[in-house]
Formats: sequence, C-alpha cells, structure tokens
Amino acid sequence: MKHITFHFDFISPYAYLAFEKLPEALKGLSYGVDYRPVLFAAFLKQHGQLGPAEIAPKRDWTYRQVLWAARSNGIPMQMPAAHPFNPLALLRLAIACGDKGLVNRQVAETVLRHVWRGGADALDAARLDALKQSLQPKRDPAGDEVKSELKANTDAALARGLFGVPTMEVDDKLFWGFDALPMLRAYLEGDDWIGGDEWNAVAKLPAAAGRVNRPAS
Repeated sequence: MKHITFHFDFISPYAYLAFEKLPEALKGLSYGVDYRPVLFAAFLKQHGQLGPAEIAPKRDWTYRQVLWAARSNGIPMQMPAAHPFNPLALLRLAIACGDKGLVNRQVAETVLRHVWRGGADALDAARLDALKQSLQPKRDPAGDEVKSELKANTDAALARGLFGVPTMEVDDKLFWGFDALPMLRAYLEGDDWIGGDEWNAVAKLPAAAGRVNRPAS
C-alpha cells in the first residue's frame, strides 16, 4: 500500500478541489493519506513569487477557472466573501485538533468547506467561533506548540522542494495541483514512465536565457 502526504492550505481553491476529488480519483486503489497543513504564503516568499490572486488579470481567471472546474466535476463550491485572506487562524485551528502537525480527513473537510461552501466570510468572528465549537480542538490554536508544528510542516515541505498547494507526495515524487490527480493515480497503478528517463531528464534541461525584460522605448 502506498502512502500519500497531502500538503495543503485552506486559502487554496485548488486544494479544496483536490481534497474533494481525491477519493473518487483514486477509487479502487490501496493507499493511505496524511493531511498536512502548510502556509502557502511561505512558499511564495521562499521562491520570490506572487500568488495567483495578487496578479489582477490572473486573479479573475483563477476564480472563473476553479468555479468551472468545480461545476464540471460536480463539486459544490462558492467563492468566499473575500479572497485572498490570512489563513493562519484556520491552519492553527486545524492543527490544534490533530497531532504532530497532521489532521484527520474530517477536520480538513470541515475547515475547507467552511471556506469554500456558502460564500460567507471565512474569517468572520462568529463563524470562526462556531467552527471552533464544532471541532472542539484538544489544544490551544494560539499556543506555541501548534504554531511550531505549522512552521515545521512548512519548513519541511520547502526542504523537500514544494512550491505550491496542493501537493501530493508519494515516495520521493511530488504531484502538484488539482489537475495532477490522474498522474498521481497512474503512479500508484505502477506507470513506470513516472520516475523514468524522460521524467528525470527535465531536471537537467539547461535554460537558454533568464527573464526577458521589455525593451525600453
């Protein structure tokens, strides 16, 4: 049986879609899953990137595309009242419900659906309080232990080469994004292209140039 680590942040609509689709995408296969929350903003900082929602035209397209993907896959989804938002409170709450930086599927589902269903404000104080009451965390979400576990999750993910969420990690392979689910299934089914010559060759492909700046007029 293969073991999958599902790295995710509640801020990501693609993490929500991948989470919801995962059981169907891997139906009939033998596998286990660890759900590991990470802070996506730290990935962006590490790699010097802007998030999709920080680039105005890309933001509009991203929201349209994820809603279309949800509709096409029969996944209920509504954009929260404001996005992006600071997900730290949600990440810490989820981790406070689990152990050693991991959360169970029920906790992950509850928080993801809190954000991505109903169209409400993900950080509304009354909703957050109701969510906390529903989850009944066994530790203090604001405690140092929980904060340290979230940081450790994020640091370990960066050390393994993660750059985005969701990322599904199996063995030494990383599968990034909602649209990587078919590729993940192929690997679990034994497709030897994944990890083969072409798979490895791209890491050695030289770059012909760096960023091309727009010429001065």
